[in-house]
Amino acid sequence: MYSNVYHIHPPTGVEAVGELKKINLESADQTHRHHHIRTANINSNGDAISSRIPLFYNSDLVISKAHVTKSMQTLYRNGNADEVLFIHTGSGIFKSNFGNMNLTPGDYLVIPRGVIWQIEVTKSLRILVTESSASVETPDRYRNKFGQLLEHSPFSERDFRTPEFVGPVADVSIEVEVKLHHGIQTYGYQHHPFDIVGWDGYYFPWIFNINDFMPITGKVHLPPPIHQTFQAHGFVICSFVPRLFDYHDESVPAPYAHSNVDSDEVLYYVKGNFMSRKGIDEESISYHPMGLPHGPQPGKIEKSLGVNETNELAVMIDTFKPLNMTEAALNVDDEDYPYSWIES
Repeated sequence: MYSNVYHIHPPTGVEAVGELKKINLESADQTHRHHHIRTANINSNGDAISSRIPLFYNSDLVISKAHVTKSMQTLYRNGNADEVLFIHTGSGIFKSNFGNMNLTPGDYLVIPRGVIWQIEVTKSLRILVTESSASVETPDRYRNKFGQLLEHSPFSERDFRTPEFVGPVADVSIEVEVKLHHGIQTYGYQHHPFDIVGWDGYYFPWIFNINDFMPITGKVHLPPPIHQTFQAHGFVICSFVPRLFDYHDESVPAPYAHSNVDSDEVLYYVKGNFMSRKGIDEESISYHPMGLPHGPQPGKIEKSLGVNETNELAVMIDTFKPLNMTEAALNVDDEDYPYSWIES
């Protein structure tokens, strides 16, 4: 994937090289069990970069939560990872060297590595951030050999929003923070990199809103891959949206108990009543590591019988390598959650 980008000034004029702000991800001493992480309670504020609190990570990705309370004053570029920013609440303007896009609740903002950007906040944002060491793509299962999404895919290119070209900004020197594997390096540039007069190609940031996901339904329970929205090496992202329940006369809408034998499951609850869970709030994360069975909690199977539809909205990230939890995640963990399947 590439784009040809046409600048007024050479984009290479570095005036100053700043200090490297080191980032050390450290794994907490976690017990292998189910977790319920109440991310609404994390201590987070600042701009879209400084407010990030890493919660889970492995060699393929980092999952963070950000409570964004102010606009970015500098520019940012991830030099090593694609990013997916899920906008849970709030609003703002995403400004990049390719143009601008408005941010609204439910947006998946996909930012390929190397894009230079900043977010201007109009209303405080709550964001679930996924940084991927590999490219983030639409799922192979929903694409033809030309890369086009198939007609039976649960979403289409027509649903994507792309940057609105705004023309070159006033030429000023500016700082760009570049994210690397081991930290963030600041550079002072002679010319503002948003001095583009035009571009063309297939490399650019884009948005897909979870509310435009058209769920695939069936007579009996269909497994989570039908909800897949993105893929990358080592993990997938799925969208659970309001949909009709299974419509066979003897169907059991609640999913059956199952064991994750090849993936760790992170489920971020956005809104609605999740059919298989109780005691879960908006912004909660349930984390079910591989090697343990999980499923509907007591009473949830019976409660689902005869129900025609669900109004749940959630984002699921399944990883194919075990995840490390950070101390920040454990600090907002419900220690009683592993025992929530005991029948009273």
